[in-house]
Amino acid sequence: MCGIVGILGTKPVANDLVDALRRLEYRGYDSAGVATLEHGHLERRRAQGKLRNLEQRLAKEPLQGHTGIGHTRWATHGRPTENNAHPHMSKGVSIVHNGIIENFAELRRTLSAKGHRFETDTDSEVIAHLIADAMHDGHDPVEATKMALGQLKGAFALAILFAGHDDLMIAARQGSPLAIGYGTGEMYLGSDAIALAPFTSDITYLEEGDWAVLTRAGATIYDAAGKKVKRARVRSSAGSMLIDKGNHKHYMAKEIFEQPEVISRTLANYIDFVESRVVLPDLGINPAHISQISISACGTAYYAGLVGRYWIERYARIPVEIDIASEFRYREPPLQKGGLSLFISQSGETADTLATLRYCKSQGQRIASIVNVKTSTIARESDVVLPTLAGPEIGVASTKAFTCQLSVMACLAIGLARARGAISPAEEQELVQALAEIPRHISHLLTNEAQYEALAHDLSKAKDVLYLGRGVSYPLALEGALKLKEISYIHAEGYAAGELKHGPIALIDENVPVIVVAPNDHLFEKTVSNMQEVAARGGKIILVSDTAADAAGCELMAHIAMPKGHAFTNPLTYAVPVQLLAYHTATFMGTDVDQPRNLAKSVTVE
Repeated sequence: MCGIVGILGTKPVANDLVDALRRLEYRGYDSAGVATLEHGHLERRRAQGKLRNLEQRLAKEPLQGHTGIGHTRWATHGRPTENNAHPHMSKGVSIVHNGIIENFAELRRTLSAKGHRFETDTDSEVIAHLIADAMHDGHDPVEATKMALGQLKGAFALAILFAGHDDLMIAARQGSPLAIGYGTGEMYLGSDAIALAPFTSDITYLEEGDWAVLTRAGATIYDAAGKKVKRARVRSSAGSMLIDKGNHKHYMAKEIFEQPEVISRTLANYIDFVESRVVLPDLGINPAHISQISISACGTAYYAGLVGRYWIERYARIPVEIDIASEFRYREPPLQKGGLSLFISQSGETADTLATLRYCKSQGQRIASIVNVKTSTIARESDVVLPTLAGPEIGVASTKAFTCQLSVMACLAIGLARARGAISPAEEQELVQALAEIPRHISHLLTNEAQYEALAHDLSKAKDVLYLGRGVSYPLALEGALKLKEISYIHAEGYAAGELKHGPIALIDENVPVIVVAPNDHLFEKTVSNMQEVAARGGKIILVSDTAADAAGCELMAHIAMPKGHAFTNPLTYAVPVQLLAYHTATFMGTDVDQPRNLAKSVTVE
């Protein structure tokens, strides 16, 4: 989660930009930079590492411009060097960018053929060149930006400056958050309202697909179709909070909507998008010599591990054993020395998972962990850490941490598969490209909340809800049921669809909603037969699928239409509707969504 700030000010803004970036440090970063307009000319200062390095650079080479943009970067495309740090420039255009541009390589080739010379290894630089190219053809900054946005495929938040235009800044968002702040004769821009708290509490949050033209007199906002729109101005409470809820009612909602951005960031930590290949850290064990992987976790992290088992066995052809940490630690299974044990924990402090880790270490296992807190105990006691880059997750019910865990598991499966020769380079590229599309697909899913709000009214009346899924969708059924009971307090259970006739079918009647997670994969027809069995007994079916509703062959209570993607990445996209169903049901019922009763964010005692 990189950080973006922008100021159209009345005095030199460089120091204020740095102060605003400091409020975004919680997002994590490895370089920083600012650019300002001085007498119509663009000037920038960048530095690798922490903000203090940028401050030292500015102390030696100050910037006096009253208009500026700033950025803290977490390396995605390209190493964390000063040269790859933002802002990027091309022929009088300067940009800062959060997200991933999926089609940057294609755009870069086209622009290179037209004579553009690229200075960095990033995907972001191509945006500045696209806009500069359109301006070279005679278009003004606003029209040139509009043209460039139409060519970008992926997730992004942008702030853009133009040489010779001291009273102009353009902003755009697609899958990454962005807020406009209003001052007196000044305007502000930030990827988080907390960045703007020292300057203003008068905020407008851009909606998906919006782009805006800012001057010191105000902001003109356009939607994705280029139509001028009005967006609400709200009072932000970010000044008194570490992390603001933004324009969301709950932290959980904010964290659901952050998923396109944090998934992008996590994927970029393990993928070389230029080469379309996975780059894993040294596991300290030859993948060809791994005879078995043991996975252990608790709760939602355990379900991420279940998905990972399917992926690793299917693609890397390594047998995987997985168990709940509280069971594994007391089962004390025999483990082959030299094996790989993998532990998954959002906090990195989960007591049962930590105890299991220590047992596995005592059995001569190589220890790897997937954690969101790199300074945690589990991380410190691991031989190798595979971090998720979800940022702080405040809501007790895990959402973005789960999908970031899935993102790491997906990269691990691909990396192991390629290292073992179980997939070809072409197959690796296919899977990597499918992962690169995930932020865009999730951004699209998040535009249709009204459907979930309507379903929440019906689900709130139920005493029991069943979730069904087959194959890699089975863990999603388990996760959906867990989310619903965690925050709405409605009893819910997830089952493998093939187990329906082995007991759960006895629960089916007209009062039991059945949520079926069923992408159009090789198991879909099997799941259809289960849906028809449910329908024959009066069950109310909510189908979550990329097939048409009539493919179910029976009456549905609702059909949640999913984007068509690669079967490999379905768990990442299908996690979102089960999160939204739970969230809106709980909201409708008036429960404490962020802090549900009896639950803690991190279970640090047995």
